[in-house]
Amino acid sequence: MGNTLTLAATLRAMPHDELLAGLRARDLGLSPAATASIRDHFDLADALLAHDAVQQALTRLDRHTLTALALLAREQRPMTPTEIADALAPLSSRPPHAGAVGDNLDAAAGLLLARRVGDAFECFDAVCDQLRSWPVFGLPSLEQLAGDDAGAALERVPDVERRFIDKLAAERAFTATSAMTELLLELERQPARELAKGGVALPDAKRLAATMLVDLDTVSAYLSLAERGELVCREGGSWMTTEQGNRWLGQPTSTRWRALTAAWFSRLPDDIRNLLGERSHAIWGDGLRSYIDWLYPVGGEWMDERVTAYTRDAELLGITAAQAPSGPGALLLAGRADEAEDVIRPLLPHEVDTVYLQHDLSVVAPGPLQPAIDERMRVVADVEGRGLATTYRISAASVNRALTAGETAESLREFLSGISSTGIPQPLDYLITEGAARYGLLRVGELDGDTLDPDDPAHGARSYLRSDDADLLGTVAVDQSLASLGLARISEHRLVSRFDRDLVFWSLSDARYPVAAEDDGGQVLALRRHRIARTGRHSFADPLAELVTRLADEAGDDDADATNTAWLGKQIESAARAKTALVVSIRMPGGDVVDYELEPTSVSGGRMRARDRRSEIERTLPLSSVTAVRAAD
Repeated sequence: MGNTLTLAATLRAMPHDELLAGLRARDLGLSPAATASIRDHFDLADALLAHDAVQQALTRLDRHTLTALALLAREQRPMTPTEIADALAPLSSRPPHAGAVGDNLDAAAGLLLARRVGDAFECFDAVCDQLRSWPVFGLPSLEQLAGDDAGAALERVPDVERRFIDKLAAERAFTATSAMTELLLELERQPARELAKGGVALPDAKRLAATMLVDLDTVSAYLSLAERGELVCREGGSWMTTEQGNRWLGQPTSTRWRALTAAWFSRLPDDIRNLLGERSHAIWGDGLRSYIDWLYPVGGEWMDERVTAYTRDAELLGITAAQAPSGPGALLLAGRADEAEDVIRPLLPHEVDTVYLQHDLSVVAPGPLQPAIDERMRVVADVEGRGLATTYRISAASVNRALTAGETAESLREFLSGISSTGIPQPLDYLITEGAARYGLLRVGELDGDTLDPDDPAHGARSYLRSDDADLLGTVAVDQSLASLGLARISEHRLVSRFDRDLVFWSLSDARYPVAAEDDGGQVLALRRHRIARTGRHSFADPLAELVTRLADEAGDDDADATNTAWLGKQIESAARAKTALVVSIRMPGGDVVDYELEPTSVSGGRMRARDRRSEIERTLPLSSVTAVRAAD
């Protein structure tokens, strides 16, 4: 069977992408220091065949793959899938097909636990030893792996419950898309800080939970979903909405739902996708958990945790409801996302394009507003209540915010009258008129104080605040809620701050002052209070990719003869450490190549010492004469 030498040769011959995929799938958990200490393919083979590494990989295999490997471990010889299927037939009530056995062993070979030998497969010695020792430690034997039955099939979802499940799923889909909308809008307004140890800082998590109307623990689930869909990303240590997230906000509810569920589906590991897809019409719950325990007899707890995380998100998004796949969810699990969106669209609340403007300055939308209208309404008003009927409130501060964003009194009246079923109430009309008249009484601009004379009172300032109303400016200067801005009065009509213009502007706007931003020429600027991440993803150094590249570069050194000699020497050294016999091909002085069956004992000074198994004598041979080595039978 295969040993370290065999695996090292296999690793050296593997294509770059295939080897990298295998190492990532094995999830060795190597630290950067441990990765850097791997000097060649032999070191990598040793790491892969270490006891703990092999056991971890085996615990994550399904029963069918384990059964095939356990049979190879018992027989200790290469076997074809047909031979394995025939050998397992007497042990199982449901004998496997040779094609399924071949697929399972291909997967094991991809995980670097086994290898192909022509049409047959063999597992590496460390894997065989591990599997043969399992019964001693109370783990399943070959007979138990092959003989235990999966039990009863999962219960199908009754047709009479399907309508209830679909209705509940649609409610959850609407709730999820609404919560995600609030998350992205809030991160646009103010990013959330990520802790060094992982997770959102508690004050930010509380802020997001209050905005999204969800439990504190659920914020991380939504943030994870948003990251998978590239709607948010971390930039500068903070979570921010991406350009893709900004575009998502302008789409209909059904399209938003599809984007979220597509991100969920695309990130499902293949084993979980197959597991859930095969049960797209059955009630999951305890039956699914029992099946997982059977299918993963050694790693059921690990697999259960993974499935729990994905099924939790499925319930959150309405892919499932009451632990059963919904109609749209079943289509999604079958890879039919277009049809899933078509099915869920009529189940979602109808989007409206009209509102009721009240005399108390509140705005009531009788249903979810169309995205474009909702986006503009959030500039003009603050959201007070969310749900099927959303409530907004217009205030002096929100009118000032709208004017800051580029609206005018005329454009506000045109927008509100166009969507109102009740016209514009007189109090609201007066508020717009007064807000437009007061807008810009305070002006904030940028200032490069470092270029000023050190004796200038504005030296070091980053922004200024000016007004023709000296009394209003004096009120701002003594406002304790603005003390953190460090506003300093340098003249009757001018204050300066060490903070930048936007921070000063929004602080004054939040404090309900009639403030406007201006450029160097005194022209009013339109500002929007949101920040978008410049990139959807960040590239980080991948130690595994760097390792594979480094090993490939060393194996492909320009000096082919020296590289080949070094590789042969490393194989012989590995065999000496493992006390493994080799067939060593030696080129004789006359040019003939002679094979010796040797047990290497040492390699040094460009020469190898070994015991000849046939003649029972010790030989010393120059490495330069060695043309090839292979494991002895």
